[in-house]
Amino acid sequence: MIISPSIFKDQPIIAAQSTRLGGVSLPPYDSMNLGMSVNDLKENVIKNRELFFGESGVGLQHLVISKQIHDNKVYVANAPIITEGYDALITNKPNVFLAISIADCTPILIYDTKNKAVAAIHAGWKGTVAAIVTNTLQKMQETYGTIGANCKAYIGACIGYANFEVGEEVAQHFDVAFKKFDEQKQKWFVDLKSTNKKQLLDFGLIDENIEVSPYCTVKDENLFFSHRRDKGLSGRMMVTIGFFE
Repeated sequence: MIISPSIFKDQPIIAAQSTRLGGVSLPPYDSMNLGMSVNDLKENVIKNRELFFGESGVGLQHLVISKQIHDNKVYVANAPIITEGYDALITNKPNVFLAISIADCTPILIYDTKNKAVAAIHAGWKGTVAAIVTNTLQKMQETYGTIGANCKAYIGACIGYANFEVGEEVAQHFDVAFKKFDEQKQKWFVDLKSTNKKQLLDFGLIDENIEVSPYCTVKDENLFFSHRRDKGLSGRMMVTIGFFE
């Protein structure tokens, strides 16, 4: 099963988020594990990637993939490449498809409809606090002339507000509007989707041009892997965005 963001349905791009369904991997990576960083068989991961990307007609030779480090650095991709150290990828080149790996962190896809530039962002709590969405949009503005009013965005399935339980050391970095304290559990809960949406809005995106997935990777166990729920023993999903000539 593949999720196609409706916000891009009339746009000349390909954008998708994978689920855990439809692949060949065995438990606990069953079945559409797309991550090479877990202890799955490499041949299974390659087959799964061929299935997921192939559904959109995208060959693996078209991909830009970075080994993510939970930072806010942005990579400007002019050709397919496997790199490392970047949690956000941008391009305006055809036949170059950006791919981000996730298992609870927030995936964000952006399309600049005027300049035909795209972005894929991996926003964990550290990247979110480090304003990775803002950094990405500013890099798009610097590189392609992007402004918020011309963009559409998708905030994908990730750990939901009700399940992202954190300590004070994490909660202190978030605005009061996007966290709440549970007196019974003596823990904070943080809203990653809304925090990242605010960065989109602050850059000038229009609310109606932002789609927020209703899914939670922890709660919706039948559809998604979750690093937290499965105590680290889980597969990885991916999001991708790009366009052909």
